[in-house]
Amino acid sequence: MGGQVQFEQQLREFDTHMSAVVGVAPLTIKSYDSDIRQCLTYMESVGIEHMADITIQVLRAWQADVARNHAKSSLARKTVAIRRFFAFCLAHGINATDPGATLMTPKLEKLLPEVLTEQEAKSLMEDADEDAVTEHQQHGKHEALAARDAAILELLYATGMRVAELTNLDVHDIDFSQHTVRVTGKGNKQRVIPFGIPAARALATWLGDPRNSMLQHAGSAGLSFKAVFLGVQGRRIGQRQVREIVHRHAAESQVPDISPHALRHSAATHLLDGGADMREVQEMLGHASLSTTQRYTHVSIEQLKRKYALAFPRE
Repeated sequence: MGGQVQFEQQLREFDTHMSAVVGVAPLTIKSYDSDIRQCLTYMESVGIEHMADITIQVLRAWQADVARNHAKSSLARKTVAIRRFFAFCLAHGINATDPGATLMTPKLEKLLPEVLTEQEAKSLMEDADEDAVTEHQQHGKHEALAARDAAILELLYATGMRVAELTNLDVHDIDFSQHTVRVTGKGNKQRVIPFGIPAARALATWLGDPRNSMLQHAGSAGLSFKAVFLGVQGRRIGQRQVREIVHRHAAESQVPDISPHALRHSAATHLLDGGADMREVQEMLGHASLSTTQRYTHVSIEQLKRKYALAFPRE
């Protein structure tokens, strides 16, 4: 199509709007771009050369084509990207109609989030803390890594923050006097989350000699003096590294293999089990909708059913 060239300007304007006005994360914008370009390539393959020629029927044909090789979750994500793009084009006078306005997303099976039991979470935290104590007695690089890992696990579980929020933390975001941490979530929205004594202790340990030693032993290029959590090169830790840390410690503690997001789910579920108010948990997690937080009540009910079955087994 002159399609790909024709729509480059619209895509750039869409990206700018999503970033500057809506506050969408860069990785999400990159994903949107990829999905939109794939759709435009399909339009070119069926002979459509102008935005005005794109109809709901053609978009449904594109959906059917995507569905042959992609899971429903992928198709749903791509559909959201296309709908947002065409809504933007209409709102900004790029197109006279919005062909994606009635484009339906496929219904996804609602899966309950994976969570640890309270005992499994306790074992995971205690094992990480014990590793930090053991390595502290031996000193060296392993001491710093063990202290960092313990602080990461404790903070993820104590606050329920997202892994991206954790990796973006700066030292000044932590207030030890109030036992709170300020995080920047989706849409650049900031919130303040409290944390308990175990997380405070692990953070204080890591932010002392272990973190300083990691900075001192790293090369001079690219050091991050602001970041709370560092990689071995002294730079801000990445999300992949955090996921690897959680997976490794889960295996070492012999608890179910989980992701950082599963620790977020676990924190929410255990708070609700303990009697926390749902709106308070919503605020803590940074959920825009209360219905998202309500998923965790379903998890609690499922756990209750399992406990009931163990307590009252039937032949």
